[in-house]
Amino acid sequence: MSTTVNLAPPAEGESFVEGVRRRVALTGLSVVYVLLAVPALALLCVLTTSLGVAVVGVGLALLLVFVPLNQQLANLHRVLSGRILGSEIESPYLSPMGGTPWKVIRGWAKDPARWRDFVWTYVSVTVGWALAWLALGLGLAVLWYAVFPFVFAVTPDGVFDMDYGVLTLDTQAEAFLEWIWLAVSFGLWWWLVPLIMKWRAELDRAVLSPSREVLERRVAEVSQSRAESIDHSAAELRRIERDLHDGAQARLVALGMSLGLAEELLAKDPAAAATLLAEARSVTTSALGDLRSVVRGIHPPVLADRGLAGAIQALALDMSLPVAVTIVLPGRPPAPVESAAYFATSELLANIGKHAGAARASIDVSHDGRALRIVVEDDGVGGASVDRGTGLAGVARRLAAFDGTMDVVSPVGGPTVVTLEVPCALSSPKISPSSGTA
Repeated sequence: MSTTVNLAPPAEGESFVEGVRRRVALTGLSVVYVLLAVPALALLCVLTTSLGVAVVGVGLALLLVFVPLNQQLANLHRVLSGRILGSEIESPYLSPMGGTPWKVIRGWAKDPARWRDFVWTYVSVTVGWALAWLALGLGLAVLWYAVFPFVFAVTPDGVFDMDYGVLTLDTQAEAFLEWIWLAVSFGLWWWLVPLIMKWRAELDRAVLSPSREVLERRVAEVSQSRAESIDHSAAELRRIERDLHDGAQARLVALGMSLGLAEELLAKDPAAAATLLAEARSVTTSALGDLRSVVRGIHPPVLADRGLAGAIQALALDMSLPVAVTIVLPGRPPAPVESAAYFATSELLANIGKHAGAARASIDVSHDGRALRIVVEDDGVGGASVDRGTGLAGVARRLAAFDGTMDVVSPVGGPTVVTLEVPCALSSPKISPSSGTA
């Protein structure tokens, strides 16, 4: 039996017991909000100070530590407020930028969501904190008036005498008259707590949700990614048609002609017919090889048989330089993501072989519970760029179809580090670690 309480307003009427459970849970959540205001206040003070002294090294160091902490606290509020509202509050952050700490901070400075997080800390410790205390106060009032007669009974005389001017409650029997206030406070708690907590959640959503600009940019990115995916698919179809036409189809036509000539010569010149049949067998073998090449370009057999880990190890083994491979995957990604990651890694290794002049390389594959992460590094000459036609632009387009990202750090003189990230879930909890040098 599930013990999870639905905090969102019910679509239809709820029973009295369900209503009490929901309001008790909301009151408990108000306690969480009150307590979370303490680290929010601490982060507000530290971040305000860090921004004030950002021109010196200590300010930048503090930002590197406390901006991610502020993001984690904001994410926690997104989850809590999403439960209250019954709808998920999306994360609005831009893709993280790798590289030096200064590059990371510049990326944060260009991200409007980081500044909204900073504004949110002010809102959370003022208006948000007051709303949480108001909801908690209503719950405490109900609790106090409910237990008041019993507290009155176990305390010395006169401690909890209630003087209302026209009436003084100073006996045990009169103490039960406080339940009149219990009825009033219960009514206020019943009506106001869901409303107040909804306001508190709406406050978080208003500040922490993606802005209209971010949503428009995402729509544009999705549209561009879809168009590029369609173009890529069309190009792949044309390549497959060309490969079939120039390879297997031509060989099959030749095979048919050879078999026809052999049939004509079978009675007149058996030796010549036998020669043509031998040639036909050779053409058949070549045609099968062409077909296998086409199929391998669509979905490599090693990827289907051994998964991404085995397929990447096979790629590393085909390299002319030593490639250290470290793979820790708690399962298999979805087949389309797996295929995209395989071909992206293949393209990166091809670039290393053609352009990097590297003596060694490494591949690190992992999954952090949110995204598949592949880091390809080499000690070559560096200078790799998405804009220089080295195939990196194609890798980025391939990943963009899955909302993936590619980060390239390649100073002149090397080393080059390319980080691929593709959001996805894994299909199996089984751990599949692998490492070695190919």
